[in-house]
Amino acid sequence: MTQKKYEFTGETKKHFGRTLHQIKSLVAIASIGVSIGDLGGWIESERNLTHSGNAWVYGNARVSGNARVYGNAEVSGDAWVYGNARVYGDAWVSGNARVSGNAEVSGNARVYGNARVYGNARVYGNAEVSGDAWVSGNARVYGNARVSGNARVYGDAEVIWISHVGSESGTLTLFRTKDGALVNRGCFTGTLDEFEAAVRERHTDSLHAQEYLLIVQLMRLRVASWPTREVSEDGADAA
Repeated sequence: MTQKKYEFTGETKKHFGRTLHQIKSLVAIASIGVSIGDLGGWIESERNLTHSGNAWVYGNARVSGNARVYGNAEVSGDAWVYGNARVYGDAWVSGNARVSGNAEVSGNARVYGNARVYGNARVYGNAEVSGDAWVSGNARVYGNARVSGNARVYGDAEVIWISHVGSESGTLTLFRTKDGALVNRGCFTGTLDEFEAAVRERHTDSLHAQEYLLIVQLMRLRVASWPTREVSEDGADAA
């Protein structure tokens, strides 16, 4: 029988009509710095956080409904995982992020900031979703993809990334936003036009420039294939 790694403290709070219970560690979890007696976050029931593995919920983070956190996953900050969502593997959900619906975050994925992952979306591998980004529908974000800012990714075709490019062998990610499309490469985030201008200025006629400019052409083709879509303020497709 698996030893319990936490218990309820007796402290409760209401959250959207559900009663959440604060947890307290019964064991030390050295790999994440949790000691016996440390207070954790808030869960609705023991089904939300497994007793096996090193998964943990910290601070003001909340897990409710049929959502599950397991493996070595961590939920912290003011994050909220609910619905039928799953967070597992070595994934982190933090900040003000929300993971809900049937969404899954796994592997070494990171979801943080004010990001939202919902619907049937999957974020995994070494992917990161941050800022005010929304990933939903049947979208898959994985590998080394970086989706940030005001991204609005509703399907696989609305994000594309290519790794091992440029002088630093990094990852170049294109993703849909509520206003069009943005490109992320390292500390650069901007439009395709802005990225192309930056490449021409920095790399002139080098091999790296030629590679980037070919990728820009591919990304322009992808953007041109995106269907016209109006999105309401709550993130749903307008009827």
